[in-house]
Amino acid sequence: MLLVLLITLTITFAAVCVVVNTTEEIVQLAAAFTAMICLLVSLVFAPVWLKVLIVLAPMVIKKLAIAGISFTHL
Repeated sequence: MLLVLLITLTITFAAVCVVVNTTEEIVQLAAAFTAMICLLVSLVFAPVWLKVLIVLAPMVIKKLAIAGISFTHL
């Protein structure tokens, strides 16, 4: 499972690099679509602890923002 996750994340990263570095619209569209599909597939193959971390991170950041802790200096 971890190998499939790493492969899909590598494909996603490569597709995002193509989107950023190319000027052709069709290539950008195809690479962006590939990146989105691979990102969704990688979330399916991610371990449970990583999925929980993805869900909890925005909630923790929101609670810290309410408490007055700012992340703008990072």
